[in-house]
Amino acid sequence: MSDTRTNAGIDNVSTFRKMRIWEEPGERVIVLMSSGNLATTQSVVSLLDERSKAVPERSQTLLETQSMYQTARLVGATVKEVISSSAPAGQKAESYFNASFILGGQIKGGEPRLFMIYPEGNFIEASEDTPFFQIGETKYGKPIIVRAYDRKMDFAEVAKLLMISFDSTLKSNLSVGLPLDLMFYERDTFRTSFKRRITQDDAYYRTISDGWSNALRSAFNELPDFPVNATGT
Repeated sequence: MSDTRTNAGIDNVSTFRKMRIWEEPGERVIVLMSSGNLATTQSVVSLLDERSKAVPERSQTLLETQSMYQTARLVGATVKEVISSSAPAGQKAESYFNASFILGGQIKGGEPRLFMIYPEGNFIEASEDTPFFQIGETKYGKPIIVRAYDRKMDFAEVAKLLMISFDSTLKSNLSVGLPLDLMFYERDTFRTSFKRRITQDDAYYRTISDGWSNALRSAFNELPDFPVNATGT
């Protein structure tokens, strides 16, 4: 799931899709989500897309990689290339031009894999100990996922958890905003099984947003008050 808000200041807010899907039914599904400088993320996605459409002229593209690991290396190299060409001499990757990505998917013959790619072009892979990644504004929504996530959750439960996480972030930070893009990929299907854009008017989102607020108030009221008059030692 990804949001769509980008901004270059409080008076310059725009909506751009941050999720890009490359799909060859029966062979591969590759999903890339981005966060950071809009010009950088768009350049990376555009360059990857352009090279995938000009296969005879390129040595390797997203549609030719033999594994998700190779795909992560390709995306990382592209990120590094774009930032290096955009930044002035001596500019650091963690500067104004920074961008980070989540890459996930499956290529026939391999397992589904998930990576987080840093502005420097290096990356890490999800594991048993770190089963999910978040990029961008994470401090408000991540604690909810950490507390509630369970590997046994089905797609419907995961979607609910993501909605709650994003809703908490939306209410706390103006740099994150609706609409949200949600997609599911089911192992070994090699096609996207579900895609949906969630807007402010989405009935389920409104139910989750209002219900979560009410649940928090109810849980708060049920907790015991601090014993102000208690004698301490």
